[in-house]
Amino acid sequence: MALSKEQKQEIKTYLISKIRTKLAGYDPETNSMPFHFRLLGKDRMALFSFIHSVNTTLGTSIFEKVGQMIALPHAKEAKDQFKTFEGFVSSEAVLKIDSIMRELRSASRKPDKDKEVKEIISLAQKGEMGNKLKKRVDLFVIDKNGVENYFEIKSAKPNINEFTGIKKQLLDWVAMRGSIDPKVKIKTIVAIPYNPYEPQPYERWTLQGLFDLKIEVLVGAEFWDLLGGKNTYEDLLTVFEEAGKDLYSEIDTKMKQVGKRLE
Repeated sequence: MALSKEQKQEIKTYLISKIRTKLAGYDPETNSMPFHFRLLGKDRMALFSFIHSVNTTLGTSIFEKVGQMIALPHAKEAKDQFKTFEGFVSSEAVLKIDSIMRELRSASRKPDKDKEVKEIISLAQKGEMGNKLKKRVDLFVIDKNGVENYFEIKSAKPNINEFTGIKKQLLDWVAMRGSIDPKVKIKTIVAIPYNPYEPQPYERWTLQGLFDLKIEVLVGAEFWDLLGGKNTYEDLLTVFEEAGKDLYSEIDTKMKQVGKRLE
């Protein structure tokens, strides 16, 4: 089980459409960079700026939408940019989450996501409920077993301070969902679309002590193959490559045009 022919075409069409939209509206900053221009050429500098812009888009909407496309045929429900996730974080859940975070940081407890979820869910409807919260989730998937998966998709190299905030966010999501349905089957996961250290393993040592690494942090193939089945990651890389080949001449022409305009 991996990407079907229809999925490959759907994803490729989507990627080409997104890049063409970027190209059509691309207008690089007109900052004068005389040393860079003379050393590298204005068309190369324009390409660099465009690549940076595309990289930002990949880090947000594109990976989320592609994830939704991959998951949908295998799931009961799959939504990207899930903006209607609502719930409460009860006063008792707040205290429990604060306790978990404090104990993890001090290494007085080891990460165990299943245990953490049970502890929070048991308190999700206890104490003062406060105001209803509304959050945005990058990718939301209900699998065929009814398990609700909430994915936070992050860039390849987030720093440790960012990860600390993400961990708390994942626990808050558990409390929110548990406040509405204490019997919910839920997983909250950090997804990193690719491993920047390949062929070496992802440097997860920075996350030790904070995350349950086997189930809470998915990198590269772990993430994509979870959504679409074995070999999905490799299929997806091929689709990106094919889309890139189709776009090559269009990007090249656009960068030459921009380079001349900068002269």
